[in-house]
Amino acid sequence: ITLCELGYAQTDGKRYWLGHGALRISYAYASSTRLPRLIQPVLDAMSERSRDSASLAVLLDGAAVIAARSTARRTMRVGLVVGSRLPLYCSAAGRALLAALPEPEAVSVLRGIDRPKLTVNTVREIDKLKKVLATARQAGYAVCDEEIELGVRSIAAPIFNMAGETVASVSISTRADRMTVNEIVQAYLPILKKKQVWAQARLN
Repeated sequence: ITLCELGYAQTDGKRYWLGHGALRISYAYASSTRLPRLIQPVLDAMSERSRDSASLAVLLDGAAVIAARSTARRTMRVGLVVGSRLPLYCSAAGRALLAALPEPEAVSVLRGIDRPKLTVNTVREIDKLKKVLATARQAGYAVCDEEIELGVRSIAAPIFNMAGETVASVSISTRADRMTVNEIVQAYLPILKKKQVWAQARLN
Protein backbone atom coordinates (compact mmCIF):
# COMPACT_ATOMS: atom_id res chain seq x y z
CA ILE A 1 0.00 0.00 0.00
CA THR A 2 2.84 2.34 0.88
CA LEU A 3 4.57 1.59 -2.44
CA CYS A 4 1.31 2.38 -4.26
CA GLU A 5 1.00 5.68 -2.43
CA LEU A 6 4.56 6.55 -3.40
CA GLY A 7 3.91 5.66 -7.03
CA TYR A 8 6.22 2.65 -7.17
CA ALA A 9 3.38 0.13 -7.52
CA GLN A 10 -0.22 -0.05 -8.68
CA THR A 11 -3.11 -2.26 -7.61
CA ASP A 12 -6.63 -3.20 -8.58
CA GLY A 13 -7.43 -4.10 -4.98
CA LYS A 14 -6.27 -7.71 -5.30
CA ARG A 15 -3.16 -7.79 -7.44
CA TYR A 16 -0.09 -5.54 -7.43
CA TRP A 17 2.32 -4.58 -10.19
CA LEU A 18 5.13 -2.08 -10.71
CA GLY A 19 4.14 1.51 -11.37
CA HIS A 20 5.98 4.12 -13.41
CA GLY A 21 7.64 5.39 -10.23
CA ALA A 22 9.87 2.29 -10.29
CA LEU A 23 11.76 3.97 -13.13
CA ARG A 24 13.15 6.42 -10.57
CA ILE A 25 14.99 3.55 -8.88
CA SER A 26 16.88 2.50 -12.01
CA TYR A 27 17.69 6.12 -12.82
CA ALA A 28 18.91 6.76 -9.28
CA TYR A 29 21.10 3.65 -9.39
CA ALA A 30 22.62 4.53 -12.75
CA SER A 31 23.25 8.15 -11.83
CA SER A 32 24.56 7.70 -8.28
CA THR A 33 26.43 4.38 -8.22
CA ARG A 34 30.10 4.83 -9.05
CA LEU A 35 30.61 1.99 -11.52
CA PRO A 36 27.79 2.93 -13.94
CA ARG A 37 28.70 6.62 -13.68
CA LEU A 38 32.33 5.82 -14.47
CA ILE A 39 31.60 3.49 -17.37
CA GLN A 40 28.67 5.31 -19.01
CA PRO A 41 30.92 7.70 -20.99
CA VAL A 42 32.96 4.66 -22.07
CA LEU A 43 29.81 2.92 -23.33
CA ASP A 44 28.70 6.08 -25.14
CA ALA A 45 32.09 6.39 -26.84
CA MET A 46 32.14 2.72 -27.87
CA SER A 47 28.59 2.90 -29.21
CA GLU A 48 29.29 6.09 -31.13
CA ARG A 49 32.49 4.69 -32.61
CA SER A 50 31.12 1.27 -33.50
CA ARG A 51 27.53 2.34 -34.18
CA ASP A 52 26.49 -0.73 -32.20
CA SER A 53 25.05 -1.05 -28.69
CA ALA A 54 27.31 -1.30 -25.65
CA SER A 55 26.40 -2.50 -22.15
CA LEU A 56 27.81 -2.87 -18.65
CA ALA A 57 26.61 -5.94 -16.76
CA VAL A 58 27.06 -7.20 -13.20
CA LEU A 59 26.52 -10.63 -11.68
CA LEU A 60 23.33 -10.69 -9.60
CA ASP A 61 21.04 -13.54 -8.52
CA GLY A 62 22.09 -15.97 -11.22
CA ALA A 63 21.95 -13.50 -14.11
CA ALA A 64 23.99 -10.82 -15.85
CA VAL A 65 22.06 -7.65 -15.03
CA ILE A 66 22.47 -4.54 -17.17
CA ALA A 67 23.81 -1.70 -14.99
CA ALA A 68 24.43 0.83 -17.78
CA ARG A 69 23.80 0.89 -21.51
CA SER A 70 24.32 2.98 -24.62
CA THR A 71 22.06 2.16 -27.56
CA ALA A 72 23.20 2.58 -31.13
CA ARG A 73 21.17 4.00 -33.96
CA ARG A 74 20.84 0.56 -35.47
CA THR A 75 17.69 -1.15 -34.24
CA MET A 76 17.87 -4.71 -32.92
CA ARG A 77 15.02 -6.77 -31.57
CA VAL A 78 16.76 -7.30 -28.25
CA GLY A 79 15.39 -4.39 -26.19
CA LEU A 80 17.75 -4.08 -23.24
CA VAL A 81 17.54 -1.37 -20.60
CA VAL A 82 19.09 -0.81 -17.18
CA GLY A 83 17.83 -3.67 -15.02
CA SER A 84 17.38 -6.15 -17.89
CA ARG A 85 18.60 -9.66 -17.12
CA LEU A 86 20.75 -11.66 -19.52
CA PRO A 87 21.25 -15.42 -19.14
CA LEU A 88 24.65 -16.18 -17.69
CA TYR A 89 25.19 -19.37 -19.64
CA CYS A 90 24.68 -18.09 -23.19
CA SER A 91 25.28 -14.33 -23.20
CA ALA A 92 28.71 -12.87 -23.85
CA ALA A 93 28.30 -10.62 -20.81
CA GLY A 94 27.34 -13.54 -18.58
CA ARG A 95 30.13 -15.77 -19.80
CA ALA A 96 32.71 -13.05 -19.18
CA LEU A 97 31.44 -12.83 -15.59
CA LEU A 98 31.33 -16.61 -15.09
CA ALA A 99 34.81 -17.09 -16.54
CA ALA A 100 36.16 -14.91 -13.73
CA LEU A 101 34.99 -17.46 -11.16
CA PRO A 102 36.93 -20.61 -10.23
CA GLU A 103 35.64 -23.46 -12.38
CA PRO A 104 33.93 -25.36 -9.51
CA GLU A 105 32.07 -22.18 -8.50
CA ALA A 106 31.09 -21.40 -12.09
CA VAL A 107 29.79 -24.94 -12.59
CA SER A 108 27.84 -24.69 -9.35
CA VAL A 109 26.21 -21.48 -10.57
CA LEU A 110 25.37 -23.09 -13.91
CA ARG A 111 23.78 -26.11 -12.25
CA GLY A 112 21.65 -23.81 -10.11
CA ILE A 113 20.01 -21.90 -12.97
CA ASP A 114 17.62 -22.80 -15.76
CA ARG A 115 19.35 -23.17 -19.11
CA PRO A 116 16.65 -23.23 -21.80
CA LYS A 117 17.61 -23.62 -25.46
CA LEU A 118 16.71 -20.15 -26.74
CA THR A 119 17.84 -20.73 -30.34
CA VAL A 120 19.23 -23.61 -32.35
CA ASN A 121 22.71 -22.29 -31.53
CA THR A 122 22.32 -22.10 -27.75
CA VAL A 123 24.96 -24.03 -25.81
CA ARG A 124 23.37 -25.25 -22.58
CA GLU A 125 25.08 -28.53 -21.63
CA ILE A 126 27.38 -28.30 -18.62
CA ASP A 127 30.33 -30.11 -20.24
CA LYS A 128 30.19 -27.87 -23.32
CA LEU A 129 29.81 -24.75 -21.20
CA LYS A 130 32.87 -25.70 -19.15
CA LYS A 131 34.88 -25.72 -22.39
CA VAL A 132 33.33 -22.40 -23.49
CA LEU A 133 34.23 -20.80 -20.16
CA ALA A 134 37.74 -22.27 -20.22
CA THR A 135 38.28 -20.70 -23.65
CA ALA A 136 36.90 -17.37 -22.43
CA ARG A 137 39.05 -17.52 -19.30
CA GLN A 138 42.20 -18.11 -21.35
CA ALA A 139 41.37 -15.59 -24.09
CA GLY A 140 40.17 -12.85 -21.76
CA TYR A 141 36.88 -12.33 -23.57
CA ALA A 142 33.65 -14.18 -24.37
CA VAL A 143 31.33 -14.27 -27.37
CA CYS A 144 27.70 -15.09 -28.09
CA ASP A 145 26.95 -16.29 -31.61
CA GLU A 146 23.17 -16.03 -32.08
CA GLU A 147 22.55 -18.00 -28.89
CA ILE A 148 20.07 -15.62 -27.24
CA GLU A 149 18.42 -14.41 -30.42
CA LEU A 150 18.98 -15.34 -34.03
CA GLY A 151 20.54 -12.45 -35.88
CA VAL A 152 22.45 -11.01 -32.91
CA ARG A 153 26.11 -11.54 -32.00
CA SER A 154 28.07 -10.03 -29.13
CA ILE A 155 31.47 -9.89 -27.47
CA ALA A 156 32.27 -9.08 -23.84
CA ALA A 157 35.32 -8.57 -21.65
CA PRO A 158 35.61 -8.38 -17.86
CA ILE A 159 36.13 -5.11 -16.00
CA PHE A 160 38.67 -5.36 -13.18
CA ASN A 161 39.22 -3.24 -10.09
CA MET A 162 42.66 -2.24 -8.81
CA ALA A 163 42.98 -5.60 -7.04
CA GLY A 164 42.47 -7.43 -10.32
CA GLU A 165 39.02 -8.70 -9.32
CA THR A 166 36.26 -8.86 -11.91
CA VAL A 167 33.48 -6.46 -10.92
CA ALA A 168 31.51 -6.34 -14.18
CA SER A 169 31.66 -7.05 -17.89
CA VAL A 170 31.35 -4.69 -20.81
CA SER A 171 29.93 -5.88 -24.11
CA ILE A 172 29.13 -4.78 -27.65
CA SER A 173 26.29 -6.32 -29.65
CA THR A 174 25.73 -6.22 -33.40
CA ARG A 175 23.60 -7.76 -36.11
CA ALA A 176 24.80 -11.11 -37.40
CA ASP A 177 24.28 -10.06 -41.01
CA ARG A 178 26.77 -7.25 -40.47
CA MET A 179 29.74 -9.05 -38.90
CA THR A 180 30.99 -12.59 -38.30
CA VAL A 181 32.32 -13.59 -34.88
CA ASN A 182 35.90 -13.31 -36.14
CA GLU A 183 35.20 -9.82 -37.50
CA ILE A 184 33.66 -8.79 -34.19
CA VAL A 185 36.74 -9.99 -32.32
CA GLN A 186 39.10 -8.20 -34.69
CA ALA A 187 37.12 -4.97 -34.67
CA TYR A 188 35.95 -4.70 -31.07
CA LEU A 189 38.33 -6.64 -28.83
CA PRO A 190 41.05 -3.96 -29.02
CA ILE A 191 38.46 -1.36 -28.01
CA LEU A 192 37.24 -3.48 -25.09
CA LYS A 193 40.79 -4.15 -23.91
CA LYS A 194 41.66 -0.46 -24.04
CA LYS A 195 38.58 0.46 -21.98
CA GLN A 196 39.32 -2.43 -19.62
CA VAL A 197 42.71 -0.94 -18.77
CA TRP A 198 41.20 2.55 -18.48
CA ALA A 199 38.54 1.39 -16.02
CA GLN A 200 40.95 -0.65 -13.89
CA ALA A 201 43.17 2.40 -13.39
CA ARG A 202 40.18 4.27 -11.95
CA LEU A 203 38.44 1.62 -9.85
CA ASN A 204 39.79 1.38 -6.30
